[in-house]
Amino acid sequence: MKNEMRLKALAKINLGLDVLGRRENGYHDVKMIMQSIYLYDQVTLKKTKEPGITLSTNLHFLPVNENNIAYKAAALLMEEFHLEGGMEIQLQKYIPVAAGMAGGSTNAAAVLFGMNRMYDLGLSQKELMDRGVTLGADVPYCIMRGTVLAEGIGEELTTLPAMPKCTILVAKPPISVSTKEVYEAIDAKPDLKHPDIDGIIDGLKKGSLEAVAASMGNVLEEVTGEKYPVIGQIEQVMKENGALNALMSGSGPTVFGIYKERSKAKEAARKLRKLGYARQVYVTNVHGVRRS
Repeated sequence: MKNEMRLKALAKINLGLDVLGRRENGYHDVKMIMQSIYLYDQVTLKKTKEPGITLSTNLHFLPVNENNIAYKAAALLMEEFHLEGGMEIQLQKYIPVAAGMAGGSTNAAAVLFGMNRMYDLGLSQKELMDRGVTLGADVPYCIMRGTVLAEGIGEELTTLPAMPKCTILVAKPPISVSTKEVYEAIDAKPDLKHPDIDGIIDGLKKGSLEAVAASMGNVLEEVTGEKYPVIGQIEQVMKENGALNALMSGSGPTVFGIYKERSKAKEAARKLRKLGYARQVYVTNVHGVRRS
């Protein structure tokens, strides 16, 4: 059994996001395509002799107690399996916070995955995912990673053919978006333009980056994009500088662009910084998962 582990907790983007309706319990039925990208937080786990969980992070405004989802993930396994001693969690955050990129969920997924290994708990991927969903709707996906169709309230996951190799440009404008408010506004909108999720899936099956990019869409952008024009402005800069397409991820405000040429993505990143549309700008790749 290992006493220490360092893990990469990957961010996600939504290649497509559609909201089909609202359930009586307030949850929404969705149909979305998730993709992990090589922008990640560093999660370090250390066993301690003293019982209890301690959590530290490089971002002063994040909670370091049971209000942090990574802390909750460790507590869940410690209680269920009566694990002796304690756990020290260090989060080195690089994924933008509250940005529609599953930053918190991916930290929780890394803790579940790491502790399963460190304590030889023997839990399968599905068993980890079943525990993850009790922490948050995106946690099971963050355990699975890769290119995945999510349905239901986001918990019904189906693996898809891997996204063709490309460069991803990520830009987060300096605004905060409430996911709850975005979904409430969607409920009130009568005529939604629904994205072509099946078109994205066809593009993935054909291995065509162009077809995937052409079908990309996010129904939530009708709300967030109207409220914050900078989202559309960032997309415009990305497209004018060689992106096959650009889209808001999740409930926003992060925008990503898909590029065939890394040099064009870097040029667009330089322009976005110069214009002051976004300070957090990253050029990265999609992350493929080998499925057995």
